[in-house]
Amino acid sequence: MRSAKKMNDIREVRVFAPATVTNVSCGFDILGFALNRPGDEVVIRKSSRPGARIVNISGCEKQLPLEMEQNTAGKALQSFLFDLGWNQGFELEIYKRMAIGTGLGSSAASAVAAVYGLNQFLEEPLSLPDLLPFALEGEKLTSNHQVHADNVAASLYGGFIIVRSIHPLEIVPIDYPQQLVCVIVHPHIELPTAVMRRILRNQIELKDAVHQWGNIAALVAGLQQKDLGLISRSLEDVIVEPTRGKVIPGYEEVRQSALENGALGCGISGSGPSIFALCTSFEQAENSGRGMQEVYRTLDIESDLYISAINDQGAKVVSVV
Repeated sequence: MRSAKKMNDIREVRVFAPATVTNVSCGFDILGFALNRPGDEVVIRKSSRPGARIVNISGCEKQLPLEMEQNTAGKALQSFLFDLGWNQGFELEIYKRMAIGTGLGSSAASAVAAVYGLNQFLEEPLSLPDLLPFALEGEKLTSNHQVHADNVAASLYGGFIIVRSIHPLEIVPIDYPQQLVCVIVHPHIELPTAVMRRILRNQIELKDAVHQWGNIAALVAGLQQKDLGLISRSLEDVIVEPTRGKVIPGYEEVRQSALENGALGCGISGSGPSIFALCTSFEQAENSGRGMQEVYRTLDIESDLYISAINDQGAKVVSVV
């Protein structure tokens, strides 16, 4: 527990935390970037009643737990409050702006929004690296208490990030071409993250590992150097997507359609089922998105389409009272 921190006179804050694309093809569990939309909003207000509690969750078809210990936003908020040693009561409202299980980091966005919001009540707010461990406590609930920081870090920091290490926790923001636009198609099918992790291979051949390491290194270099050709050639996954792609209906056809419409590369967002493509303009993204959705129309599967520039801000305050 850190030394006591003073609280300011804010009564209520509303925070937005963005959805994220992680893995980014070759960067399994270590690469991610933030989107402008969709995302989640969380409202935190002071209460005269001791303790913290969730009073409302809306915008989600599935019933999410109101118990703080079982909710990603609630758990993240609890861990932060415990560290601060605060007895002040708080009420939490969660507004889900994206479906659960999309592969876009919905649970991470809620956890990030809660932690970022509580930080606004500090007279001397903590830095983003200091906030990250609290958000991770919430994210653990969705991954059998395993730690995967890519969604949380990208949502909190914004832009492109690398998870260099979990123990110790180290996040490295990286530069990228500002003209990048991401298109995402989310087919209305359910593929739980836990299931998508269980189907992964436990062992890989050395030649595949070497191939993957080359792609990861080249993708980071391409982003930093703003070399679109290098980025395009490096958006290839030879380890995870060959397995996961087989259980996502239409994946290869969607990927091929995006590439034929000019996308730099296309892959699975997180553990799926959402599929992302990186493009160099909104026009190219719209063309790719139409083609990607058309594949699902032919399969009689409904889908959502999102088009967004890279969000370089991450979590942000929407309003303060």
